[in-house]
Amino acid sequence: MSSSNLTIQSAIKLNSGYEIPRLGFGVYQVPIEQAESCVREALTAGYRHVDSAVGYRNEAPCGKAILDFSSNKASSNAAAATSREQIFFTSKVRPLNLSYESAKTQVDATLSETGLGYIDLMLIHAPYGGPAARKGAWKALVEAVDAGKVRSLGVSNYGVHHLDELEAYIRELEAERGGAKGQGGVISVGQWEVHPWLPRDDIVSWCRARGIVVEAYCPVVRGERAGETVLQELAAKYGKTWAQVLIRWSLQKGHVPLPKSVTSSRIRENAEVYDFEISEEDMAKLETKEYAPCAWDPTTSPLDK
Repeated sequence: MSSSNLTIQSAIKLNSGYEIPRLGFGVYQVPIEQAESCVREALTAGYRHVDSAVGYRNEAPCGKAILDFSSNKASSNAAAATSREQIFFTSKVRPLNLSYESAKTQVDATLSETGLGYIDLMLIHAPYGGPAARKGAWKALVEAVDAGKVRSLGVSNYGVHHLDELEAYIRELEAERGGAKGQGGVISVGQWEVHPWLPRDDIVSWCRARGIVVEAYCPVVRGERAGETVLQELAAKYGKTWAQVLIRWSLQKGHVPLPKSVTSSRIRENAEVYDFEISEEDMAKLETKEYAPCAWDPTTSPLDK
């Protein structure tokens, strides 16, 4: 889809065959007592994609907001035409004590916590724990897909060396489970901190070559780059906020940005990025060769860790 044709309803078909909305709402560090209202606000604003994690400790209120909204208990008329199947929910297996058993247990716990019936996307949150831990967790998630508990799989914060390892293991698991293509699982999504000051060209290229969707967390860099001259100039030129420019940059790069806010006005504002398009020349102005994470960076961890 051309970036000029993007709308808040735009979605991308995943390697799993399912679709993922092009804009997500992140709930990292959203307090449990605020998560339900924030997710409801996002859904009312048009988001149809909620990104949570076991480690965020707010899966339950996210699930409640989704179920209430899709059953028309929300206060918005938009809810009347929205079903559970139209709202995409992501969670992530905690990297702490990662293993086959922990991943299997966490899938069931997330289903119980959220009440959603199935998980649209389950990611391994970080590549910590060593090869056996990563492989075991992946195998558990593949089995969860087979059981209808999870629809699509992916990873978060993997470096290229971790991705290469997983790709090799998928082939091994495929052979172990009968040899049919897909029996070892399918990587549909990868999630990383991605923005102009951390473009991760190597990881993005690896994913693009395999049809893997790149999700971008911290797309507005936690506000740390708000004062950048180029960003301020482009915000003025397009009549948008600096945050809207960064979210639009991410969309036009083909990523799935996951902006997060607990402020109602900003939740809505972050979704109002479909009435302008950044020119190729201005997209180029935002390109950098920097490697400046504003969050953690497990991509650099060695395989044995």
